[in-house]
Amino acid sequence: MNVTGTERTSGGRSVASTDGKTRLSGTRLIIARIVWLALVLPAVGLFIAGLPAYYSLVQKACTDVVNCNIAGALTAKGLQELSAFGLSTSTYAALLTIFFMLIVAIWSGVGFLVFWRRSDEWFALLTAFFLVMFNTTYPGFVTSALQLTFPALTALTTLLSVLALASLALFLMLFPNGRLVPRWMWPFLVILLIGTISTAIPPTSRLGSDNVPGWIPVLSNILAYGAIFFSQVYRYRRVSSPVERQQTKWVIFGILIVTIGTFLLTAIFNFFFPWYSSQPNIPSTVFLGLLNYPVLLLSLPITIGIAILRSRLYDIDVVINRALVYGTLTLSLGLVYFGLIFGSQFLFQGMFHQNNAVAIVISTLVIAALFQPLRRRIQAIIDRRFFRRKYDAARTLAAFSATLRSEVDLSQLHEHLLAVVEETMQPAHVSLWLHPTGHEKKSSVQ
Repeated sequence: MNVTGTERTSGGRSVASTDGKTRLSGTRLIIARIVWLALVLPAVGLFIAGLPAYYSLVQKACTDVVNCNIAGALTAKGLQELSAFGLSTSTYAALLTIFFMLIVAIWSGVGFLVFWRRSDEWFALLTAFFLVMFNTTYPGFVTSALQLTFPALTALTTLLSVLALASLALFLMLFPNGRLVPRWMWPFLVILLIGTISTAIPPTSRLGSDNVPGWIPVLSNILAYGAIFFSQVYRYRRVSSPVERQQTKWVIFGILIVTIGTFLLTAIFNFFFPWYSSQPNIPSTVFLGLLNYPVLLLSLPITIGIAILRSRLYDIDVVINRALVYGTLTLSLGLVYFGLIFGSQFLFQGMFHQNNAVAIVISTLVIAALFQPLRRRIQAIIDRRFFRRKYDAARTLAAFSATLRSEVDLSQLHEHLLAVVEETMQPAHVSLWLHPTGHEKKSSVQ
């Protein structure tokens, strides 16, 4: 649904809608679509053309920083280790090539869908550009392999990569309505653009990350991402309309999946596989790393697509609720499970020969017994803490159900019903018509 004019939030204040200001029409719309296609189609074409080059490159041992920076590239030792996984170099290269084709197809598919449905809004057009270009031109992926094979394409591939990363920076700072909020945030936007675009600079360049003092990117990242956080919080609390708040929830949910998931997976991999961070160009590290990126990152195009297309926006509250409940439940049961295993082993040590098996059986039975009571308890706590309106509405409806069973006076009952509807749904107007004796009786609440 497109909203124009003003909207009134639940708090009573008016929020100006920006849809009218972000619309494109006439000549501007035609030019915007032509420019979008003129940039996107060559990028997609270069990605497709780079697939054979990538397939060939990952079958060879990488010997320098540039070649080893290509995703999936292996050292000579890494190529030898492929036999331990039952893979030949050609099969390994084919699997990685198909894998990146699927990743780019998902991102680009969402981007083209947004372009098809929302290309008359300039910010949706920017979002679609970012979604298609991000993985298609990302440094170290397929187009980088094409660039190494055909150096004459370096300028073009670098330009497209810079534009893609710049569109990402603009998206993060301007989402969801395409305006810079507050307006004085533009210096931080410049810092974010510079820091994001710099990742496209080859590591061998004088301006590459290896030749820049380490404190510079750290400081710029703190400033840039701190500005994004402040801007989005300020925007959500002071500026956003109800629809824009739901859009923000979807995108933040996707970002949290990536952030928390990457942190947890990296910690788990480093704990169980100590070589994960120190040996990046061996098969085990490549396979584990692909779970972090780009597989985990697939939550972003999905949540961004829902937010921009405004499809099932209000389902995000249910999704967040379920994620909080089952995430907390899984963590709690996991801690209880391992605690019981260690505790049972200590208690039964010397009593049973196979104390480990006994501990596992006891822990499993306890977890099975705790699942439903603990889930209900966590659900109640989260509803009361984070979904207070829903929690209060549920309590009000439960109280009304109890009244409904005992109330026999029809006039008292309809007063209760009006009060419950007004309290739980908070409508601007409530009306109730009763026909007790054949004539219409009307009660209303403004």
